[in-house]
Amino acid sequence: MGGLSIWHWLIVLLVVILVFGTKNLRNIGRDLGGAVKGFKEGMQGDEEAPKQVKGGQTIEGEVKDKTHTNA
Repeated sequence: MGGLSIWHWLIVLLVVILVFGTKNLRNIGRDLGGAVKGFKEGMQGDEEAPKQVKGGQTIEGEVKDKTHTNA
């Protein structure tokens, strides 16, 4: 019961490609890469000071409750 050889890994890779297909694997890779990139950008964003918006505008309004009655 030693480690898996390169031939075992190639067979596993072939089975995964046959089950999921290359298009789905490409989409999964793209999504995973985008998530990692977003995570890295989020981690870098914590180190920077938040940017202040100058000349902002305040919008005032009134919140009204909507009640629904089922008659």
